[in-house]
Amino acid sequence: MTERSELPIPDYDHLPENGLANRIRTLDTDQIDVLLDYERAHANRLQVVMLIEQRRDALRSGEAQPTPGDPAGTQFETPSTPDRGSPVEDRDQQQYNQPLRHGVAEQTPNRPTR
Repeated sequence: MTERSELPIPDYDHLPENGLANRIRTLDTDQIDVLLDYERAHANRLQVVMLIEQRRDALRSGEAQPTPGDPAGTQFETPSTPDRGSPVEDRDQQQYNQPLRHGVAEQTPNRPTR
């Protein structure tokens, strides 16, 4: 049985499915088989097993070839957050957060009536 440290993709167990789909494109058939055996023996996630099987079948039939690249290289699986300010403007913020006393604004200190 393959150990986690022997897998062709480091931290395989922690990768999201879309990140895994990109990384397995660099693997050859033998590496795909190792990954598939490990997945079936451990998590056995249906979508991941199907993804790996489809890639393996495409490699065996000649429809696909391993792409250049390093599956252990740095890849960003999630997009970074945008560096924008808050969409809330000052005029939209709550001015009076003191609750109404007995449900009446006139009896609540520091709260104007409309």
